[in-house]
Amino acid sequence: MERDVLREINQNQMSRYQWFVITICLCLNIIDGFDVMVMAFTAPSVSAEWSLSGAQIGLLLSSGLFGMAAGSIFLAPLADKIGRRLLILVCLSIAGLSMMACAFVHSHEMLAVLRFITGVGVGGILASSNVLASEYANARWRSLAVSLMSTGYGIGATLGGVLSLVLIEHLGWRSIFLAGGMTTILMLLISLWVLPESLDYLFAKKPKQALEKVNAVMQRMQFNLLSALPHYEKNHQHKGSEIAKLFKGQLGFQTLCLWFAFFMVMFGFYFVMSWTPKILISMGMSPEQGVSTGILISIGGIFGAAIIGLLASRIKIFYALSIFLGLTAVCVWLFVAVSSQVSIALIVGLLLGTLINGCVAGLYSISPTIYDAEIRSRGVGYAIGFGRIGAILSPTVAGIFLDQGISPATLYAYYGIVFILAIFLILSLAKAFYRQQSDQAYLLKTTP
Repeated sequence: MERDVLREINQNQMSRYQWFVITICLCLNIIDGFDVMVMAFTAPSVSAEWSLSGAQIGLLLSSGLFGMAAGSIFLAPLADKIGRRLLILVCLSIAGLSMMACAFVHSHEMLAVLRFITGVGVGGILASSNVLASEYANARWRSLAVSLMSTGYGIGATLGGVLSLVLIEHLGWRSIFLAGGMTTILMLLISLWVLPESLDYLFAKKPKQALEKVNAVMQRMQFNLLSALPHYEKNHQHKGSEIAKLFKGQLGFQTLCLWFAFFMVMFGFYFVMSWTPKILISMGMSPEQGVSTGILISIGGIFGAAIIGLLASRIKIFYALSIFLGLTAVCVWLFVAVSSQVSIALIVGLLLGTLINGCVAGLYSISPTIYDAEIRSRGVGYAIGFGRIGAILSPTVAGIFLDQGISPATLYAYYGIVFILAIFLILSLAKAFYRQQSDQAYLLKTTP
């Protein structure tokens, strides 16, 4: 009887090597968090040197997000063709070299172009590293493994802020980009040495020397070696475009639910992260208090991603995410109401950061489970890319509402509704996903 290696991985205890691979993926996301947020830390210094307008600074801040969307949509799907490992190495090269190049530019237009290129690399890394971590985790700890990726992003952003305070004062803003680029290239060399290929990819695509690569990984995971590659049925073998595979049969409804859930959550997330300090200051807080609240929201994100991952080891991730979305909506509505009391607002801000970042981590955890190995990177990349559209639109939409005279309390209430809508999408996705799993299990039992 042919071995089902993927089932063995799902059911067995996690080995040290599996946690090692997940740790490498976590480090990749730490680097990404730094590379993406570095523009926010250097914006005041860049603006002062080149006397930039608000619109020009906005272009610099947005260019990285546009790049991430492009990387998720156009680069990440290539991992299903060339492998997760190679795609990550290519994207690390793109991000590292463009980051270092940012240190030598002499115009904001060139800096915006390079920030877009960096974003493209980061977008590809984020999608592929999440998929790789998911594929190396067992069923019980898969949600935690992917949630930890979001933790890494928050850690990288926080480290970037601390490093910026030290380096900008003594060496100038260019040193931050140089340090980020060199660290990314160092991570490229480490990944080149230790990062393995996905077993799911090797089984699905069977590239050259696939059996040798599989057995090398199996040995490190302390599994018995294979004499031949197992055969896995491809559920998506049909004519049509690669995108059409995401909408085949029951999968189409799940894809749409996932895309719009990403859009809603990213739409709400980037409103909270982008506008909260400014809105709180306009409502009477001092600049220091508003910025401190924003920092607490970011710090809360480090805990939120880990908490939802641990919760998902006890209950199904779809329901864990629904709980986080509901609590986030309540916290958003509560936040403005307590803004006049600084100490309470800081506590609520920390809680809001924990919950809202947990929502993003939960979506990252769900997305790899929806798709088969042959289209997994494409499915995850497109979902994240669609979510990035919400991220790009959200700050602008909020600004338009405020310019029209909408009060901050009303604006937060509107954005709270966004998270409630996301609950319905996630529960609908869960119903469709488990129905499909049940149908597949029934077919396996009845097939002779």
